[in-house]
Amino acid sequence: MEGSSGQNNTYAKGLEGVIAAETEIGFVDGQEGRLVYRGYDITTLCDNSNYEEVSYLLNYGKLPNRKEMNDYLEKMKANSEIPESTYEIIEKFGRKTHPMVTLRTVISNLASYDPQESDSSIENQRRIAISITAKMPAIVGAIHRTIQGKDIIKTKSELSYAGNFLYYALGRNPDSVETKIMDTALMLHADHGMNASTFSSLVTISTLADIYSATTSAISTLKGPLHGGANERALKMIMDIGSPDRAGPYLEAMVARKEKIMGFGHRVYKVYDPRAKILKKYAAYISEKSEKKNIFETANKVEEIMINKLGEKGIFPNVDFYSGMIYYSMGLSPEIFTPIFALGRISGWTARSLEYLQSNKLFRPKALYVGEKGPKSYISIQERQ
Repeated sequence: MEGSSGQNNTYAKGLEGVIAAETEIGFVDGQEGRLVYRGYDITTLCDNSNYEEVSYLLNYGKLPNRKEMNDYLEKMKANSEIPESTYEIIEKFGRKTHPMVTLRTVISNLASYDPQESDSSIENQRRIAISITAKMPAIVGAIHRTIQGKDIIKTKSELSYAGNFLYYALGRNPDSVETKIMDTALMLHADHGMNASTFSSLVTISTLADIYSATTSAISTLKGPLHGGANERALKMIMDIGSPDRAGPYLEAMVARKEKIMGFGHRVYKVYDPRAKILKKYAAYISEKSEKKNIFETANKVEEIMINKLGEKGIFPNVDFYSGMIYYSMGLSPEIFTPIFALGRISGWTARSLEYLQSNKLFRPKALYVGEKGPKSYISIQERQ
């Protein structure tokens, strides 16, 4: 409806429930607990596919045949080289800066090496999308090395997308199981509806900016603790609890203080997050392999208590509850957890930005004015009280 000023008064705080765009890329079914990429259930993809195929699927609309996959991998390989100044920025920022600040600065800086960055054609922006995606494993891996106070690994790796990241981050070739677990985690994070960072990337690309800018916007949005970083806080809670027998009293005290139980509940899912189901089995394996079995056992007890108490209200574990302990058990520092989120989500951000560009319309929502309508009389500064 409209008020007397002709202003549309339809209002949804935070754009809750407002449909802002059409997409064929991804679908989240919160009632049935399904996550779908281009018609493929996430469980099917995690069982049969890999991150590179999923990246292609999101960006091109179909799973690739052998030639298409080889061509895509060749493009990724050709664009994986990191400018020396990128390493210099990462080393300069080191532990002094939030790793997401380092990541967004590095991505923004990449545009300075691209004389065609302002060409807003789909073909050119797709080229940029591939270039950024290809560089992300080395960039996030290098940021992790500086967090740990270690030398950056600059020797080129010829592993898979997930394997490359683990190589650059840990300084060693990961085994096949570690690679599969990380590959699965990245697939699970590749896209997830119109979340805040995805929306941020669309707003930016709608101005006919570029994929560098859209990605920088998305990373900046993901930095916020209400979006990224929940797995880091979930891991801290589990480690603070310390053992399964302490879970009950600890959670009761948190509830009494009205504190949020990290890793539980979701804005969309009202049943068990399908991503958490997949990661739970890997968390059990990798925590035992790394002699951190107690972390998983404590988490499992927390889950049992929470589902018994709040399951009927639709409060279940989400993807953040188990992903943090997986990364930690692999030897990754908690500070890098949110950049790893970005490492997976980059394919969703670029796919949705490119999709929106094809039928672009500048985002220009309204704000409902609730201030004084006046007109007020102007009083000179000398006469104001």
